[in-house]
Amino acid sequence: MQAKAIAKYVRISPLKVNFICKEIRGKQVDEALAILKFTPKKGARILEKVLNSAIANAEHNFGLNREDLFVSQAYANNAPVMKRWRPKAKGMAYPILKRSSHVGVVVEEREL
Repeated sequence: MQAKAIAKYVRISPLKVNFICKEIRGKQVDEALAILKFTPKKGARILEKVLNSAIANAEHNFGLNREDLFVSQAYANNAPVMKRWRPKAKGMAYPILKRSSHVGVVVEEREL
């Protein structure tokens, strides 16, 4: 059985979050939370909230045991991009892309 949680339209680049997702993928949930707690990145705070939500979903909705849970999937997909313009020389303007993400975590019960 798997439980998931998704944070949508988070104002951080998916590239930055995916670096942290790779660190926790496949880990036991308590170990993953410890990694996120000591990672000094904004994306780690976001992933920590989503992971806690996925754990709560697993315990409350499916009655799964926390000790048996592991992170089967952790991802950050592209969300809509805000486009802004930066003035440049000679009357030109260059685009600024403010990217956002859909951050998701799926936890599963480890089969023994």
